[in-house]
Amino acid sequence: MPAKRRNFPLGTTLGRRLSKTDTNPPVAVRPVVPAPKPAASRLVDSAVYTRGHRHASPATLAETYQCLHEQDDAMAWIGLYRPDADQITSLAQEFKLHSLAVEDAITAHQRPKLERYGDTLFVVLRAARYVDALEEVEFSELHLFVGHGFVITVRHGEAPDLAAVRRRMEADPQMLSRGPEAVLYAILDQVVDGYAPVVAGLENDIDEIETEVFGGDPKVSRRIYELSREVIDFQRAARPMLGVLDALSAGFVKYGTDEELQRYLRDVADHLTQVVERVDGFRHLLQNILTVNATLVSQQQNEEMRSLTAASYAQNEEIKKISSWAAILFAPTLIGTVYGMNFDHMPELHWQYGYLFAVVLMALVCGSLYLIFKRRDWL
Repeated sequence: MPAKRRNFPLGTTLGRRLSKTDTNPPVAVRPVVPAPKPAASRLVDSAVYTRGHRHASPATLAETYQCLHEQDDAMAWIGLYRPDADQITSLAQEFKLHSLAVEDAITAHQRPKLERYGDTLFVVLRAARYVDALEEVEFSELHLFVGHGFVITVRHGEAPDLAAVRRRMEADPQMLSRGPEAVLYAILDQVVDGYAPVVAGLENDIDEIETEVFGGDPKVSRRIYELSREVIDFQRAARPMLGVLDALSAGFVKYGTDEELQRYLRDVADHLTQVVERVDGFRHLLQNILTVNATLVSQQQNEEMRSLTAASYAQNEEIKKISSWAAILFAPTLIGTVYGMNFDHMPELHWQYGYLFAVVLMALVCGSLYLIFKRRDWL
């Protein structure tokens, strides 16, 4: 008979914590506020497998529990998309999931990790996909509970395509019959394979940025920064998964992992290592591109400053010429003004050679100023 479900209040708490002395304790989590969900929570697919073949496709969690208890050596694979607290609590009661893992699955926003609670594995993965229309990388979160006779997947985004993983596994009953660990490794492989288009998209963006940098596009600095942020986020999604795979590898002997699955995991780890190395290279390359762009912008600014300096110098030369001619023309004006004051008692006013003297004086002053300015290269 299936285990009787206990109901917990869904106000500020989901129930009380596990007690060490309680032999059949209710599973609860600390008070949490579920993250906003853009789409309705739903049970995507639920299936019970025996010897690698789908035995039943229950429509609800309660029916899944019933089928699982009626079959010996059966495995339930339950897929959820943005589940609500009721669904998670129901699963926690049925499969004795740890309260901390349940809390993480509800709140999401976790870094990739692997934690073992007794015989149950809790795995957090970060999937990624490249959106061609926006030229952006979209990240999503995937939580897995893997235990004896069950696999629970909790998706908080569109990626990865777990329906494709299920179809592939159902097409290979021999692999599926290896149990929940086989499903875990298949999902890991799907997540890592999903990184390949992202790497290709980022590489193409970097090529475009290099062209824009040397083309003098003024907006390229912003794009370099945005792409650098995406690469850093991608690193945060992919690099911690190496630790997840290492932790799984460390438990091969202790938990008697099938040799074929061990080879499968090593292949996934090899692909992931290549992805991480390429992403690390992208980050260094973007730093170099940003440095080159800063150098080119500085050179362009220097050229503009040089042009402004040359224009200012030419303008100063013109001002010197204008000032020189103004000074030269000012001398006869000054002399003529003196002789135009028309006072009766003024020296040389009635002199016979006064006009000639004034003209010669004007010529001498103008000539002297011209020679002085010419010698100083003002003219």
